[in-house]
Amino acid sequence: MKSINRIIPLMSSMLVLLASLQVQAQVLPDFTRLVEDNADAIVNVNAIRRASLNADNDERLDDILRYYFGDRVPDLPEEQMRKFQERPSLGSGFIISADGYIITNHHVVEDAEEIVITLNDRREFAASVIGSDVSSDLALLKIDGVELKPVTLGDSSSLKVGEWVLAIGSPMGLRFSVAAGIISYMGRNIPNGSGGNYVSFIQTDVAINPGNSGGPLFNLRGEVIGINSQIFTSTGGSMGLSFAIPVDVAKNVVGQLKNKGVVERGWMGVGINEVSQELADEAGLANPAGALVNQVIEGSPAERAGFQAGDIITRFNGSTIVSSGDLPFHVGLTAPDTEAAVDIIRDGTTMTIMMTVGKLASGNRVELSSSEGDPNPLGLMITDSERDNEQPGVLVVRVIGETGREAGFASGDILLSIDGQATPSVDTFNNVVAGLPRNRVLPALVERDGSQFYLTLNIPE
Repeated sequence: MKSINRIIPLMSSMLVLLASLQVQAQVLPDFTRLVEDNADAIVNVNAIRRASLNADNDERLDDILRYYFGDRVPDLPEEQMRKFQERPSLGSGFIISADGYIITNHHVVEDAEEIVITLNDRREFAASVIGSDVSSDLALLKIDGVELKPVTLGDSSSLKVGEWVLAIGSPMGLRFSVAAGIISYMGRNIPNGSGGNYVSFIQTDVAINPGNSGGPLFNLRGEVIGINSQIFTSTGGSMGLSFAIPVDVAKNVVGQLKNKGVVERGWMGVGINEVSQELADEAGLANPAGALVNQVIEGSPAERAGFQAGDIITRFNGSTIVSSGDLPFHVGLTAPDTEAAVDIIRDGTTMTIMMTVGKLASGNRVELSSSEGDPNPLGLMITDSERDNEQPGVLVVRVIGETGREAGFASGDILLSIDGQATPSVDTFNNVVAGLPRNRVLPALVERDGSQFYLTLNIPE
């Protein structure tokens, strides 16, 4: 009897544990059906670039040949010489229509002389570039194939942090590899190399590695909700910080590439900063939010509409501006010549300004840079400091490049001079930097927290 009394509680505990495991099994997603349904739509992108035949490359090629053949360097046929010049770039992509249109990243196919698409069934096709957009890092390709199965494009506007997502691609050249994770953050602003910020990224902890670029990010319904584009890494591999382009952005960009071959973006014509706690208190905001206008470009749509330096933009065409980086994203997605309602706070008063959005051209200075200034070889995002009765300089808003980081620059620094040349404004700074020597140690006079000191920087070739 005593034995039975001991067994009953043990059995009860085992039943509770079994029930708990069953509940967990029901909660954790099963990706097998999703993978099976979409396998044939995922492609490997092999973009082949060839080094130009110049003196430097000829010398490198001679060194390679001597390494393998010693003094008996053969006279190679032209086709074999071309093989030595090839610099392949492996990436991923996915089919979006049965007639062969494919989405991938711009950086995967940039400057490629030849693009080979390999399907999951190992068929290979030559691809042509319909259009490519550096600002969004998206490219639209086309192949001529039969029995092509496209993915289903979803909606990225309602995604939430914590949702399960799955990526399929070719990391490290390993074709058709699957990785799962969750959405870590929505609306991550990462300025691109041109100083613009046209994508509000989906951040995930999915194991994305080189080669995954251009591949799809799926939700649990098997819909593509993002295009894997970037990773944050100090090792070259995954560190659990990956960034995907929302599919809503891709729909806009790809639609324009398909119809026009180029992407047109809206332009406002203001310089912007983040809103500080002090400014938020003055404006009556519950917390720092919005985009502070620090400059209105002469002749821009913003000037014609009546915007002023000091305005805080809180909403653009119904979209809330949480941080300054949100403004470029929403303005850039707006079609030129569209009428937009912009909510602002001016001198503590809330008002709405109606503005006709302009067209962003390569010569336009863009507010579409939450980076508050144009990029430069120092890797610094800068703006005019506008200090009264003090030694003038430019304000370092953000350090985004290796040169600036290695020199020791920090956000909030006032850069007064470089190599003995004063930098009182952004325009002067740009002129000074353009004439600086490369690969030489240069002094930079900086003011930080009321103290002035020198940093040393070295601009690479």
